[in-house]
Amino acid sequence: MLGGLRRVRAAGRDTRPDSLVVTQSELLPQGIALLDSPDIDSVVESHHDMAHRMLDAADMWIFVTTAARYADAPAWRLLRMAKERGAKMAIVLSRVPPRSRDVVVKHFVRMLTEYGLGEVQRFVIDECDARDGRLPDDQIADLREWLTELSVDEERRDKAVRETLAGVLDSFRTRVPKLARHMEAQVALRGELRSDVETAYTGALATIDEVTRNGSLMRGEVFARWQDFAGSGDIMRTLHLRRPMRFGGRASKQAPERQRALKSALRSGLESLIVTAAQRAAEEVVERWTRRGRPGDKLAETPGLGHVSEEMVRRTGRTIAAWQDHLVELMRKEGVTKRSVAKVVSFDEESLALIFTVGLLGYGTAETDGRESPMPQRLLRALLGAESLRSISVKARNDLRARIGMLFDEETMRYAQVLDGAGIPDEAAAARLYQATYNLEVAR
Repeated sequence: MLGGLRRVRAAGRDTRPDSLVVTQSELLPQGIALLDSPDIDSVVESHHDMAHRMLDAADMWIFVTTAARYADAPAWRLLRMAKERGAKMAIVLSRVPPRSRDVVVKHFVRMLTEYGLGEVQRFVIDECDARDGRLPDDQIADLREWLTELSVDEERRDKAVRETLAGVLDSFRTRVPKLARHMEAQVALRGELRSDVETAYTGALATIDEVTRNGSLMRGEVFARWQDFAGSGDIMRTLHLRRPMRFGGRASKQAPERQRALKSALRSGLESLIVTAAQRAAEEVVERWTRRGRPGDKLAETPGLGHVSEEMVRRTGRTIAAWQDHLVELMRKEGVTKRSVAKVVSFDEESLALIFTVGLLGYGTAETDGRESPMPQRLLRALLGAESLRSISVKARNDLRARIGMLFDEETMRYAQVLDGAGIPDEAAAARLYQATYNLEVAR
């Protein structure tokens, strides 16, 4: 019993809270062990839990209270639990003022009778001075005699043990299913909290999908860099592979600068979009968890959950840069069609990938309104062919979505770790408890 406790022979400063101090006494009747539990009304939660564990382990309960506190609610909750379990028990009423002994004892007995415990063995100890840390022998003589009789009467002792054990086992019929229902509620809540995370980040991903299609990104810095890139002269000249002095020294120097500026602006725009969407998702998760009340609001207080992580900000930059490199590879490997092979091989894949990115992000979508397609789409269709353009666009968009999805999956691991750290059981825990209740009844 109480196998999780460390046995020690003496208490000291280093004695851990999960230790059981084992001592011997010649004054204790042979065959009897007294287990002193923490207070059942302790403000320390671990003490409260330990007291109830010891009650489950005991063959018999000796409930000790005082004349000043016997009417307190915690005492009667414990006595009610003992009655419901049918536990064998005795009650010690201590520190009773001699002058008011009769009045206190009569009131205490009346309360016991009202709770159906009028027949429980009772012992009364007067308010008195301790000698060498012990009560006078005459005050505890009746209790010691009762314990001695219990120890020497094997049949009586076995009966007490059986009654208490039967009461504990009988209580499992209601206690274990009740615990299982609590576990089911916790599992259900964990599912709801996880669903909150999925909903928030799925919504963020949908927002990114929309923004990367409707041309919203092609504003501000990105639009200015695109205008500079496409409006610096004949865009077909910009697309041609750069060879030394082919278009003059000035053009050969400026083209890479414009290209890098546009690429950087596109990357920054996508990074900002993703990080902003992730920040809103993080705030939404915390808001949803808080609205669910305890323990959701408690978990929502975990530092950092309401903000995008610094690691994601760094990963986002690397992810978009990798995606841009992937587009260049797409242009190199799949941008050559039978229709345009002669043209494409003479074009710069990086510049072509930038124009493709601008078209993919919906440049001019809001302005076309069903009329002629914007310049990037017309140019790409002419160079790559409509079918090839559609195929590459689908692959590029799916790849971007997959990369952002992986970013969000890694980001949501923070919430999974918080839920796992909350000690919520797995889905099979409740089923195992129900099965254990059934197995216990079969075994009995």
